[in-house]
Amino acid sequence: MTPGAGGRPARTVDGERKFEHPVSASISQLRQRLARESRTAFVLSGGGNQSVAQVGMLRALLERDIVPDVIIGCSAGAFNGATIAASPDLVGIERLEATWDSLRGDTVFPGGRLSRAWNLLKRDDHLFSNQGLRSIFLRGDTPPAFEDLVIPLRVVAADLDTGEEVVFARGPLEPALLASSALPGLFPPIRHDGHTLVDGAVVNTVPLWHALAGPVDRIYVMSVAGDLMERPLRSPIDVAVRAFAISRKQRFDLELRSVPESVEVIMLPAPTDDRELVDYSGGRELMDEAYRLAQEALDDADAAKRRRRALRRPWWRRDAG
Repeated sequence: MTPGAGGRPARTVDGERKFEHPVSASISQLRQRLARESRTAFVLSGGGNQSVAQVGMLRALLERDIVPDVIIGCSAGAFNGATIAASPDLVGIERLEATWDSLRGDTVFPGGRLSRAWNLLKRDDHLFSNQGLRSIFLRGDTPPAFEDLVIPLRVVAADLDTGEEVVFARGPLEPALLASSALPGLFPPIRHDGHTLVDGAVVNTVPLWHALAGPVDRIYVMSVAGDLMERPLRSPIDVAVRAFAISRKQRFDLELRSVPESVEVIMLPAPTDDRELVDYSGGRELMDEAYRLAQEALDDADAAKRRRRALRRPWWRRDAG
């Protein structure tokens, strides 16, 4: 598809509903202004229901006209990233807020105990259908292909056959997002582009290193993966998610230490969230708290930047402001 003048092409879902969201002139002008040597990346971790906090973080960034040149996302973070990549403005934020506000546990994990027991008895490769995930992606109102996004997007998944990390940056968007969120054993693996794919959190919960694949000067990391280590274990799902968090934390720490000194990394803190993975209540409060914490972190980052600039000036000019 080729975008029309002033916006993205319309798409049709089931031959009935049509969506068309033109990119506002202010965002187009903003991206032109940002098309300079300094380049910014957003990195959004996986985290299931805890990824609701990323919505507040994204609002804090976009309200300050901090628009990324590239977005890298994993699992639920890939969905959040795709929505903003399609609409990198407050309209996109409002769409994300409405989506997360509407989520319930049985939306994401459809079917009752009988359905899950039947899947076990027939020795299927999953407990839950991914139809709930598909419906969520439709609510995000993203275009059908990576090429139609306003901001370049990278989506991380894992190849179940080889154990390799797979990063999608072109082609159809929905299978990449479904694959990146396919928690092994819970959702069916996605067969796409010659791979059998599962949740990207299996290999890389916080895909920091992919932000360095191209020229970048500043990376904003929106990770909720740290809280997964502290979540109470109340269900088999919590055990699975904790195992992924343990196995991937070491990789993130190593990648963080390996970032070149010339690249600034700003970590936005996540609020405390001890809900079960199937509990989607209280999302609005978590978004608001994440927004407040992000504002504080961004203020601190700005203050630190001003101090560094002052130290680079000759001593006799440091008091000049």
